[in-house]
Amino acid sequence: MKLDRNLHGALWMVASAVGFTAMTTLIKYLGDDYPASLQTFYRQLAGFVILLPFIMKRRGAAFATTRPGILIFRSAAGTLGMILSFYAFQKMPLADANALSFTRTLWLVPLAAVVLHETVGPLRIGAAIVGFIGVLIMLLPGMNGQFAIGWPALAMLASSFLFALTITGMKVMTRDHSPMVLLVWSAALGLVMGIPGAFFTWRWPEPFDLLLLVLMGVLGTVTQGCYIKGMSIGDAAAMAPIDYIRLVFTVIVGLTLFNEIPSVWIVAGAGIVVVSTLFITWREMQASKAAAADTA
Repeated sequence: MKLDRNLHGALWMVASAVGFTAMTTLIKYLGDDYPASLQTFYRQLAGFVILLPFIMKRRGAAFATTRPGILIFRSAAGTLGMILSFYAFQKMPLADANALSFTRTLWLVPLAAVVLHETVGPLRIGAAIVGFIGVLIMLLPGMNGQFAIGWPALAMLASSFLFALTITGMKVMTRDHSPMVLLVWSAALGLVMGIPGAFFTWRWPEPFDLLLLVLMGVLGTVTQGCYIKGMSIGDAAAMAPIDYIRLVFTVIVGLTLFNEIPSVWIVAGAGIVVVSTLFITWREMQASKAAAADTA
């Protein structure tokens, strides 16, 4: 049976959301014994091993680049962002951390203007401001109106900014680099940059824990692959909303396995962030279509 293109892409996006939820569940479950920097090392190691057959086949061509500096900076930002996000998932309720992770779309608006020199209209700027208001609402602990900006929440916000930097760098590099070359550099450098953090927090895992750590790393790579596949098959504007099903999955898992109940502030703030990021995504799609029409 031949599936509709968007339906086919949607299935890959749902698979990505399931894989992401399973990965973050393992991050939180293993967090008491394995620090975020050590978990990041295993995540990067799994990604490198998965890409190793391609690297062995292509050899030098897999690393062909004319701008290694940007790739090194992008990998450093991505590795640090991963450590911070793992720390946040370990220390925060899954739904809270997941909701804050979506702020990376909001960071892309100022980065697009400053780094890529894109024209950012008032609607996108306004949507980003509204989105950050949603973030402030999520950081409210209760009706007393006092903000609870703890280290885990700050870590996730910083992680989202760093991931937005890597996405911006990818937009720059894809002008003359294939996605596979970027993925190989990211995996190889990410593994190298993950070694120092793993060295200072190292502990030999129990056999079962080692299995879970490897599974966590594989799930991270598979999740990324499913996301890219879904986006490449379906229309980006149709696929983007499906990614937010992660919020539903993490609420269910957090409630079932960790007895985490999202507060009204998290629900309200997450709703605002979702709407604002969807609007930004839609505006970017409209801008891309207009640019394509002008060059046609």
